[in-house]
Amino acid sequence: MPLHIAIDVRRVRDFGIGTYIRNLIRRLGDIDGENRYTLVAPADDVPELAGLPENFRIVVWSAGTAGPYSVRYPWFLRGLRADLLHIPLSAVPLLMPKPYVVTIHDMGNLIYQKVPGLKNNLRFFNFRRGLLRADRVIAVSAATRRDVETVLGIPAERIRIIYSAPDPVFLRAGPAIVCVTERGYTHAPRVQETLDRYQIDYPFLLYAGTIRPQKNIPRLVEAFAVLRGDLQNHPVFKDLHLIIIGDELSRYPGVRQAVIKARAEQVVRFLGFVPIETLSCFYQAAKAFVFPSLYEGFGLPPLEAMACGTPVVCSNLSALPEAVGDAAIIVNPENVFDIARGIRDVLLDRELRTTLMQKGFAQLKKFSWDRTAREVLATYREVCEQSRRR
Repeated sequence: MPLHIAIDVRRVRDFGIGTYIRNLIRRLGDIDGENRYTLVAPADDVPELAGLPENFRIVVWSAGTAGPYSVRYPWFLRGLRADLLHIPLSAVPLLMPKPYVVTIHDMGNLIYQKVPGLKNNLRFFNFRRGLLRADRVIAVSAATRRDVETVLGIPAERIRIIYSAPDPVFLRAGPAIVCVTERGYTHAPRVQETLDRYQIDYPFLLYAGTIRPQKNIPRLVEAFAVLRGDLQNHPVFKDLHLIIIGDELSRYPGVRQAVIKARAEQVVRFLGFVPIETLSCFYQAAKAFVFPSLYEGFGLPPLEAMACGTPVVCSNLSALPEAVGDAAIIVNPENVFDIARGIRDVLLDRELRTTLMQKGFAQLKKFSWDRTAREVLATYREVCEQSRRR
């Protein structure tokens, strides 16, 4: 008997969770013509969902946000009369109708932003309660599964590890191609046009991701300053810059303070949010992608960089070694000199760069949205079968 599955897609345009939602539903549309799907989205997001097959329909939720204390949203979902609800983010309303599945991408906000007080205690309680009531919790890595078990006490038998994958935009980008023009050696036209638009004519390291304490950006800036000192007489890298792409910089003044303290104001650039196609150009043009995060639920940015043929330096904590395997230089993110050492090795060892590029493409084959969608679909069927037997 065909199932009716409802999926909360209200954050389909986001990075991170939006990448998961967009690619999951597209692949489900490709592989599953049997079951019916209802996608819950705000009116502004409906164009993002165009082109799905006939067994998908969209219903509009127009009442704004629907956090854990929302009463209207659970009743709205109940009215869909679905066999199963999938919440691909951790904000589960208290009255969520069962059965439902939750995907957990990251617990960094719980682990790294603990603020004593009633508000934080309630937030932790609601987060945990939403997962305890879930029929299945999908964790995007083994590291996230361990955190869900140990921090929240969710029974292991109700947790499934289903990996995410990079957005196909990055897989299509491929490695940057250097060609010859009247200006000398330059990047492929699309990449060069992007660099010209941002007035970038120097070698650079790249960080891309959110700007949060667990991302460890102040130490990245310190390591960059150490590296600049080491390479001040190098014929190519004496003009090395660091480009940081990420939003909400104003909320974390410690990042800019680290730049000022390192006297690196002229060689560190903050670009804020950029479109995904532009981001792929920056990945391709970067000399290295550096990601010294203290905590990651999975670690998509290093894989996105690998897809673009860029060598990666990342930390040895949480899910990152699981994501990158042996295809990146692994460093201690709490040691500024080790971060600088890893970057230096990548910049100066041409053979190492080539090896990392080849290993990166091989590592990417372990992750695909086709595999993710099939494993998620199997989870839907498992939960519905158990629900019918009750």
